[in-house]
Amino acid sequence: MFYLLDFSPIKPDIGLILWTTVIFGLFWLIVGRFAFRPIAEALRKREADIQNSLDEAKNAQAEMSKLKSENEKLLAQAREERGRILREAKDASNQLISEAKDKAKDEAQKIVTNAKIEIENQAKQALVEVKNQVGNMALDIAGQVLRRELQGNSAQEEFVDKLVKEIKLN
Repeated sequence: MFYLLDFSPIKPDIGLILWTTVIFGLFWLIVGRFAFRPIAEALRKREADIQNSLDEAKNAQAEMSKLKSENEKLLAQAREERGRILREAKDASNQLISEAKDKAKDEAQKIVTNAKIEIENQAKQALVEVKNQVGNMALDIAGQVLRRELQGNSAQEEFVDKLVKEIKLN
């Protein structure tokens, strides 16, 4: 016990230095074997994982930029396709409108032509009817004039009888 009272860290003694060095060396070997080596391996593994993650991030970034450029190409193609479809639809609608106008013009022309033909037919029919009525009136007038002329004259009566007989024979 007196030995501990005599201990002073300021002036160590040789035995203390020796035992401290031996214990420190053993401690260093044990810690180096069981602690430093696994820590160093864990650090190397962590460094490799970090490097792999960075490489994967670069690959993902490259893939994202590739996908972005492909997406932009697809969008440009879709816009172009949309424009083409709109132009085709507009052309088709213009063509349908033009065809409808032409068809309407043809139908109107047919209607006008048919109306003109109908008017001409009705005019001809009316003219024929008027001519028939005028002819009938002329025949009635001529018949009345002939009756008056033929009432007293026997030669004329014989001539009319002769004509009636000839007409009946034909």
